[in-house]
Amino acid sequence: MDDDQPGLGLDSILKDAMERAGLSDFGGDTFREPLSRLLAGLEEEANLNATGRAIQRERIVSILVTNLQFESYWKRYPEIADERIEEPLVIVGLGRTGTTMLQRLLAADSRFFATLWWEARFPVPFPGEDVEAPEQRVHAALEEVAMMYETVPGLEAIHPLDAMQADEEILLLEQSFFSTTPESFAKITRFAAWLDAQDQTPGYAYLKRLLQFVQWQKKRRGLTGDGWVLKSPHHIHYSDVLLDVFPDARIIQTHRDPVEVIPSWASLNYSLWQQNSDDVDPLACGAHWNEKMAEGMRRCMRVRDAGNKDRFLDVAYQDTATDPLAVMKKIYDFIGWEYTSEARGAQERWLEGNRRDNRPPHDYTLEMFGYTEDGLKEDYREYRQRFIV
Repeated sequence: MDDDQPGLGLDSILKDAMERAGLSDFGGDTFREPLSRLLAGLEEEANLNATGRAIQRERIVSILVTNLQFESYWKRYPEIADERIEEPLVIVGLGRTGTTMLQRLLAADSRFFATLWWEARFPVPFPGEDVEAPEQRVHAALEEVAMMYETVPGLEAIHPLDAMQADEEILLLEQSFFSTTPESFAKITRFAAWLDAQDQTPGYAYLKRLLQFVQWQKKRRGLTGDGWVLKSPHHIHYSDVLLDVFPDARIIQTHRDPVEVIPSWASLNYSLWQQNSDDVDPLACGAHWNEKMAEGMRRCMRVRDAGNKDRFLDVAYQDTATDPLAVMKKIYDFIGWEYTSEARGAQERWLEGNRRDNRPPHDYTLEMFGYTEDGLKEDYREYRQRFIV
């Protein structure tokens, strides 16, 4: 490492975080080993450029500062622990299968709590910012989204990022360092393999606490809700842990042919890898994410078959794309909620304001990531036979 490049040493990063936060209590140490291994992966395997090193170091320091501040709030306001996350509705599925659309449609119904992107990115009030007035965090999130659209090629076509709309709670899960997010930004396959072999319970337990904190803040701002709608492709890998930590959760699983979605998913992650490294191999990126998602689908099917069939509702992407309000009715029946005229009206307005034809096309090919149609069909053979063919 050049002397002028930002360091990725654990001690210096912890020191910087504590100095910036003016705090030292992380509330526990389950984050230390995954963080240490993540830093080693970024140093030894990711081939980061100077910009990538700075981005990843700042991201990690920011996470640690947030954790320190979160623990401070948790101690000062013990009533946060009394918040209940009951019967969350969790959307899981491969990326590019309509999960974002389903979550945002459901979140249009004011009876649902959901993490807006700015809340997931900045779950703790900035210094001097009131819980009831999060304008500083909103402004920072809007600026960061604009920056990402400027620096990540094709992001607008790949994922409709919006600081003010519901988005996946993977950013909250990342606070524990038990998250697949870092491998979306860089080639760190050894770290990814190590993390995947660990018990994910600490990560999901931390996620639950953060959801309690976000819910407490929402209520302080005068918002009410009857339940949560969560979503992330991350959950297909660990839906058993999800159900252990949220034992009354119900799951919507979205389905679309992996032959269509895996190349698009690889393209998204390839764009993110390029932001952090000048030497990115699209074949390595394609292989990593295909193998990971194929195994995730196999795990999810095993969880379904282990006595959890009634916890899952299957939704085909084509149905979401062609008749989303009919899918909404199916979901409300599944969770036993009335599909009110107010909910339907709000969702109709969301659809009108978020038309897919307002976004540019997403261009990629199977070949650039080393895929073939027959190869992908074989990799997902059991899943395709069960849900697609």
